[in-house]
Amino acid sequence: MQNLEQMITAAFITEDRWKLYLSGLGVTLEVAFFAGIIGLILGTVLALMKLSVRQNGKPGVLSMISTIYVDIIRGTPSVLQLLIMWFIVMKSSNNGVLVASISFGLNSAAYVSEIVRGGILAVDKGQTEAGRSLGLTSAMTMRYIILPQALKNIIPPLGNEFITLLKETAIVGYVSLNDLTRAANLVQSRTYEAFMPLIGAAIIYFVVIKILTILLGRLERRLRKSDNR
Repeated sequence: MQNLEQMITAAFITEDRWKLYLSGLGVTLEVAFFAGIIGLILGTVLALMKLSVRQNGKPGVLSMISTIYVDIIRGTPSVLQLLIMWFIVMKSSNNGVLVASISFGLNSAAYVSEIVRGGILAVDKGQTEAGRSLGLTSAMTMRYIILPQALKNIIPPLGNEFITLLKETAIVGYVSLNDLTRAANLVQSRTYEAFMPLIGAAIIYFVVIKILTILLGRLERRLRKSDNR
């Protein structure tokens, strides 16, 4: 049986295999970044759609569309959504990063919409009444008064959603993307030893997510300090 030093050498040093992990991490971060942007933009739109009501106070068509979308996305596995996007919706595309980014972005949007909606609803209703009393339209009140205040409630859970999204991208190997997890599998197939490649990938994931968690914690503390001023 190989000792620890031999296992580390075979998994990371031999044939510059560390480059596989580095390249895989780059793909992981790239997919998570673009998916996060898509999820944030679409999720905000979905949240505003869901909050829209008719004059009689009942949910409108846009609200129902948003509700159906969120229910479908949250009710199906993300890996299944990725396969549908790759083999059916975008089967003519050979760009795995694009397909994965769109798939995870659409998935993340469903969760982001609930985060944004909750942040908006957390703002006191009096703020809306104050904006309307100043002569602002509903859209202007939302843009200039409600959303800036809701932002403080939205940012922390959005950070947690991005961390979750980053971990979920570990399944992009299903569409032949050489992400961090797939890099570990490639090294495993060459060394015929699973422990060190998989543990190495897990450590890299942990370090990246720990850094993001620390940054998110600092951001939350700054937001709390601004509230206390």
